[in-house]
Formats: sequence, structure tokens, C-alpha cells
Amino acid sequence: MSNYDALFPRNFHKMLPVAVRGEGSWLFSADGRKFLDASGQAAVVNIGHGVPEIGRAMAEQSSQLAFAHTSQFHSVPAEKLAARLLALAPPNFRNGGRVYFTSGGSEATETAIKLVRQYHLEKGQPARYRILSRRQSYHGSTLGAMTVSGNLARRAPYQPLLGEWGHIAPCFCYHCPFEKTFPQCYLACADDLDSLLDGKDADSAAAFIFEPVVGATLGAAVPPEGYTARIAEICRKRGILLIADEVMTGMGRTGKPFAVQHWGVEPDIILTGKGIAGGYASLGAVLVAPKVVEAFEDGTGTFKHGFTYQAHPVATAAGNAVLDYIEAHNLFARVAPAARRTSRRARRNHLAADGACPALRGAAFCAVAPSEWRIRGSPAGKRARRHLPHGCRRQHHL
Repeated sequence: MSNYDALFPRNFHKMLPVAVRGEGSWLFSADGRKFLDASGQAAVVNIGHGVPEIGRAMAEQSSQLAFAHTSQFHSVPAEKLAARLLALAPPNFRNGGRVYFTSGGSEATETAIKLVRQYHLEKGQPARYRILSRRQSYHGSTLGAMTVSGNLARRAPYQPLLGEWGHIAPCFCYHCPFEKTFPQCYLACADDLDSLLDGKDADSAAAFIFEPVVGATLGAAVPPEGYTARIAEICRKRGILLIADEVMTGMGRTGKPFAVQHWGVEPDIILTGKGIAGGYASLGAVLVAPKVVEAFEDGTGTFKHGFTYQAHPVATAAGNAVLDYIEAHNLFARVAPAARRTSRRARRNHLAADGACPALRGAAFCAVAPSEWRIRGSPAGKRARRHLPHGCRRQHHL
């Protein structure tokens, strides 16, 4: 049974500690325990818990202006944060790009789906509506976001409610769906998008959405060299938009503001969330390149979409304060060397005990141990299950 009887929990059969305080990398529970928050919760807390200047910035903003509906007003913190995000984005987002703020990553995906649909309407292509994606992907928990997600277990209970717009093979060299090896595979997983678009209903394809480094469903799976560029090339050739879902990988987790910048790729839309406000406020964002913006400006001029709390003044003030902290402490530049040190220590110390950690994979602070650990019956999996869960629980590591 859940330990509380008013809140609807994620799991009625699990007893959870009650968090009462956070400080740096640590969380403290009501019963006096201390937990090392090694994952930043769900890859959210990127500057640590309890940073006082963030709370002060939010309090100051709420005392001046707590809310103004975006159908009637804009606000200074939202405009400021939008400009700063565009300056961090790939070059094609400057000189005319725009930012649409949401309350989180799932809302950002929903916004992108509708944005893409209306873009093609504005361009006189009403047949285009399908957002293509990859199997074993995750783009959020709302219905539209689940439609483009490719995690079968998460989709299963809601399958009758979800559209079927088309999924291609995951980019996962550790367990290649084509049983090939890079580079002899010639990026078959990327060309799977071309193959799908060669089939029927190709004219209804509107966009392709992908996680540059797959997070929740494949565990920090980094694409091989050339994959992201090939995907972008196919999208350009086929006249469909490219959406980079950076909700997990954005805001410095891979050592750059956005993970696509590792490969010099310029998407048409970037989604971000989680670390954009570091867990201090509910905030997500959709970065829109000028090419897409111009279709609306030259067309109806109106995006038929909206949320009550979009571009919330206090949430965007939190985003500005988090970005101030990141810049003041040069955190983007410090990610890669810190990640290398962490990886070396993980291999050298308890994670490598008795061969429990054969390898780590990922990009900077978007990294995990390989999925072989979870394969029942595998030697690595047996060793990992013997050493890691007990050690983590004993040491209160999350």
C-alpha cells in the first residue's frame, strides 16, 4: 500500500520515502535518511538542489507579476529567456527563430505535433500530417506524445487511443536490429527512414522526431558517426521537418547546450524541458527555426493552439536564473571533463567489482551501464544484479 492516502501515487504497492529537503546532490527524507541524487532525479536537476538564488528570483518575479495570460500579454522574463535559448541553439535558429514555452516536455511534444501539422497547412500541403519516429523511443506521456513514442510496453494499455503514423528501426549499435556492425552497416538504421518513405502514403509524412541520444528507453544510446547527418539529409530530400527531442539531452547534459551540436546538424524544431529550469519550476520549450516561423507569418498569422500556463512569468524567471547559474559557473564547459572523471572512477571502484560493470556508454552526463545488465541469465546481468542494487540501496544512491 502507498504510505499516503490522499495523493494518487504512481504505484499503490510501493512505499516511498518522503522528501523534505534538497541540498546540492543530496535529498533528505522525513525519517532522517540521506540520498545521493546521482541521476538528478529524471535527468532534471542539472545545477543541484537548494540553490538559493533560484528561489529568490522566483519570489521576486511572483511579487511583481505572477501571471499574465499570453492571449493578452507578453512578459519580460519569457522574452528574455526565449532570446537566450535561441542564442544557444544551432545557427539556423538565429535571425528570426522563435520559442514557444510550455509546462514540460510532453506539452512540448504535443505543441510540435500541432505546429508541424499547421505548418504544412500554411504551405498548402494539407495531406501531410504524420510524424514519423523510431521504435524504442520516448517523447512523453500525453496521447500525441505516446503516438510518436515507440516503447511498446508504455503504449500497450492505450493502444486503441493512439494513431499509427510509422516507426523506423532504432539506432542501437549494441543490439543492432539488422544484426550488422558499424561501419559495415552503412547506416542501415538511418536508411530505414528512406525505405519507409518509399512506401505508400509517403505524401502524408510531415516530420521525423528523434532523440539525438536516446534516454529513457534505450539508456544513453549515442548514434554512430554520420547517422544524424544522414537523417537530416533524408528529411530535407523528402520535404519533411526534422524535430530534435532534447527534453532530456538539452541544456548541457551532453556537454553542449543541445546534443545535435555534436554533429553540426540543424533541425527545424528543437524540444527542451527538464534541465531548462533545473527542477525549480515546470517548464518546457519548443524552439522553432525561421523557416517554420515564416510560414505562419506569411500565412494566417495564428497558431491554433495554447495552454493556460504557457510562458509563465515565474517559471521563465526560474529558467533565466538557472541559465544565469550555468553561465556564472561555466557548467557547459565543465561537463565533459567531469564526466570523464566520473566514468574512470566508476570503472575503477565499486561499479567494476567482480566484473559487474563491463562498460559504460553515453555522452557526458547522459550515460548508463549497458543494457546487458538487465538481460536475465547473462553473466554481466547476474553480476550486476548481485552487486549494484544492494550497494545502491545500502548507500542510498539514486
